[in-house]
Parts: sequence; C-alpha cells; structure tokens
Amino acid sequence: MKISQIAIFMENKPGHLRSICRTLADAGVSLTALSLADTSQYGILRLLANDWEKARDVLAGAGFVVNVTEVLAVEVDDKPGGLLALLDILGEANVNIEYMYAFTCKLGERAVMVLRFDDSDKAVAALQAHNVKVLAGPEIFRNV
Repeated sequence: MKISQIAIFMENKPGHLRSICRTLADAGVSLTALSLADTSQYGILRLLANDWEKARDVLAGAGFVVNVTEVLAVEVDDKPGGLLALLDILGEANVNIEYMYAFTCKLGERAVMVLRFDDSDKAVAALQAHNVKVLAGPEIFRNV
C-alpha cells in the first residue's frame, strides 16, 4: 500500500532541476509524478519513479542529497467534492496532511505540467520559440 517517494534537496537556481532530470533520464528512470516546493534559496523536489531504488542510487551517486519517504496514493472521485470527501474522512480521524500533490490531467498521450516562473512572459517566449505548446485554461480542463 505504501509507495516509496524520492525527495531531493536542491539549491533554488537555474539548471538544478534540469540536472536532476538529466541524471534520471540518462539512467532510464521514468517519472510518474513530481512536486517542487521552494523557498528563496532551496527547494525540495518530491517524485515518484518507475524504479525508486535506481533513482535513489543514481541521484546519490551524482552527489544529490536524497531521502526516501513513504507516501500513499489514494483514489479520489474525479468530480466536484471528490477531494472534500477524502478530507472529511481524514479530518474525522484527526490525521494531519503534511503535503499532497495530484497528477490527474492528461491530454491524449501527452501529460500536462503546471509550472510557476519568476518571469512568465519570458518563459512563454522561450517555450514557444521551441514549439512547445503553452495551454490556455480551457484546454487544461477539456477532458475533465
């Protein structure tokens, strides 16, 4: 029932996330979900991978600070109030949620990533210059 999640402590500066993803890609590790939380100087990247042990080993071998924690993946009704029903159950049991993230949205065979940037206009220009489709709000929810 429990899933092993990789957490990587990283500096909040350009190139660090790319370096982690390159290390995993070169090792043939596929990501199922990820969450990146930051402060002004550091961030914590949490991810689920197809082979968590290999992910841990290659990242640690590349010098990253890696921690493995156990998390739960829970099915939630994909409708208004679906998450609320889960929160009600946990609230009644007096269980505290430390953090959570979801990965529910796909467009056909392509996944959707939601990112926040310090300069959104600059990010849009860079992505569009490389033919990366930047979605409008209605596009994200068309398959919901």
